[in-house]
Amino acid sequence: MRKRSLTAAAVNLLLGVPAIVPLFLLWYFASNWPLAAMGWTEREPTENDGVLPWVLFAGPVVTVFALVWSLVNVRLWRRTALAARAYWPGSVVLTLAPTLALIVNGL
Repeated sequence: MRKRSLTAAAVNLLLGVPAIVPLFLLWYFASNWPLAAMGWTEREPTENDGVLPWVLFAGPVVTVFALVWSLVNVRLWRRTALAARAYWPGSVVLTLAPTLALIVNGL
């Protein structure tokens, strides 16, 4: 059980490296449109193409990553003896760890 749990943790950390791209795309989209419309952020001054190109580009990238991540984690979760309420939050945190490490270190 412990070996499988460590394998699941390692796989989620490794999935966190390519997760940097879809997470950045989500942040860029959110900071330029919905959050800027609410006044929480400022829009990028050179971003004048509108929302459609970002939806067409970021949509498939985020969707493919979410599908791969969820399919891999469903298979890993079934092989471990961990409860769902322990496995899923842990896998999300481990997947976000590389992105958070980049943010903390200032890129």
